[in-house]
Amino acid sequence: MAAGAKVPPSDMKAWAQEEWRGVCNVIIPSFTEGARGLNEAGIRHDVRRNMELGFWGALLVSEAGTTPAEMRRFMEVAVDEGRGRHYTVLHGSFDSLETTLAVARDARAIGVDGLLVAYPNSFYPRSVAELLAYTRALCEGTELAVILFCAPHYNFARLHPSGFPIEVWTELADVPNVVAAKYEVGQPGVVGSRQAFEALAGRGLLVCDPYEPNVLLWEELYGTPWVGTSNYEYYGSTVPAYLELARAGRREEALARYWAIQPARQAREQLRAQAAGANFNHRYLWKFQAWLQGYNGGPVRAPAMKLTDAQMRRAAEGLVAAGLIPEVPKDFGAFFEGRCPA
Repeated sequence: MAAGAKVPPSDMKAWAQEEWRGVCNVIIPSFTEGARGLNEAGIRHDVRRNMELGFWGALLVSEAGTTPAEMRRFMEVAVDEGRGRHYTVLHGSFDSLETTLAVARDARAIGVDGLLVAYPNSFYPRSVAELLAYTRALCEGTELAVILFCAPHYNFARLHPSGFPIEVWTELADVPNVVAAKYEVGQPGVVGSRQAFEALAGRGLLVCDPYEPNVLLWEELYGTPWVGTSNYEYYGSTVPAYLELARAGRREEALARYWAIQPARQAREQLRAQAAGANFNHRYLWKFQAWLQGYNGGPVRAPAMKLTDAQMRRAAEGLVAAGLIPEVPKDFGAFFEGRCPA
């Protein structure tokens, strides 16, 4: 079945088990000069590049200062350029449940395939029951396929030491349109991720730990047909490639591809550590990392963390050391103009 097909919610678990096969990375919207509006040519360029690199699809990032109207147009352009061959997931990060559900209705009408659960910055549940009620309202209020998601910056450690009470997900696992779970808390260690696999994989959900250094482990232990979402595009086509090798039983080749990008992986970890404590992903850095692999680049609308020459150089050096690009770009300013300037 092509991407963008409006599958009935009652059929979504079976559909996802069949069609959600691959790696889902992210696409951050491209803007015109001065971030005055959307750069549609840049968005189309990024969708094409995503398909060239072998990604199943992309999370359409909403944490980029887009208005609901701009978000609708972003989705329209991305779905149109994908032409039924590229899946799209709405990043459900908005300021209220009502806004999230309204944008999700637009997404369903446009042909977006899924919704990644997120929570408003002002959402402060005082109990597991309150967290469950909100998440259930979001899942049951949309006809999109839902990816459950937890992250440290959601600030739910008061409800469970891992950072998220897993019983919220076990309660929601049988909701018809809940098809996947993205577990991103419980560090240090991987006990929490294993707990999520054990609790949910047998309930018809696609379970993943999106942290790239771990994905090959989970593929070997449990099988992970679908992995997402993160900025895997920093490594070009490597993550889809080594997972495909692993799934084909070519373990040594998969490990060789995995270890070949270790210098870039180390650079990425060093850069991630610089943003620790901000409780916000460094979208400007993510967009630059994608630009190094042929994506559009260009300005990012505020609020966004500043991007420095030192950060750009370190990101590029990691790719050079891994053999993924030939050299550090000589003009970092070209990134801010983008490959499809408008």
